[in-house]
Amino acid sequence: MPEPKNLVLVPGAWHGPWCWEPLLPELAGRGWTVSTVDLPSTAGDPAAGMHADARAIEAHLATIDGPVTLLAHSYGGIPATEASAPNVRALVYLAAHVLKTGESLVSPLGGPWFPPETEFVPGAEPHAALYHDVPADLAAEAVAHLRPQSAKAFTEQLTREAWRDTPSALIVCDDDRAMPEPIVKRAIEEELTDVVRHLPGSHSPFLARPAELAELLDDVVAALTS
Repeated sequence: MPEPKNLVLVPGAWHGPWCWEPLLPELAGRGWTVSTVDLPSTAGDPAAGMHADARAIEAHLATIDGPVTLLAHSYGGIPATEASAPNVRALVYLAAHVLKTGESLVSPLGGPWFPPETEFVPGAEPHAALYHDVPADLAAEAVAHLRPQSAKAFTEQLTREAWRDTPSALIVCDDDRAMPEPIVKRAIEEELTDVVRHLPGSHSPFLARPAELAELLDDVVAALTS
């Protein structure tokens, strides 16, 4: 009997499960059984930080029988790195932060530079930063869905590195205007993941090129699990 293809999707800051909708039919067509996590730090709880997000991921993974591929986008890569679950067989960082123990999202960039109780809203030009190659109507809909983000999520530090003991991959978007270049460069140069693959375009390929992303995901998972 074929092994189940369970995929859990973790969104980035300001985003929720809605962001994956254009990708879902592409994944279903490739045999994936997909579920998503709604992170507490983005779901209206300003007191929730990265550790609360990691616990939410763990709780969701515990509901799934069989092996799981965990795909995390952007900030979501940090709680995915913190989370621990015995059924995760592959970890895929999609335009995501691959960090080390003791680091937070802002610490490699010289932060924090804001009070811990801050709640962030997206920048003045989210379309330009996140969706510059997404069809205009879909980009406008995405901007309208963005939610405030707990700043606590950006300052809490990692206590573990899931990429050390789980086969992992980094998908780099080659025209990403949101991910800090030094973070991406370090992950590649220090080989923090087992596999690196590239996609053209922006920070949000699940909206801009869902078919290409689904195809690449199959390639990446095959490379990690073969």
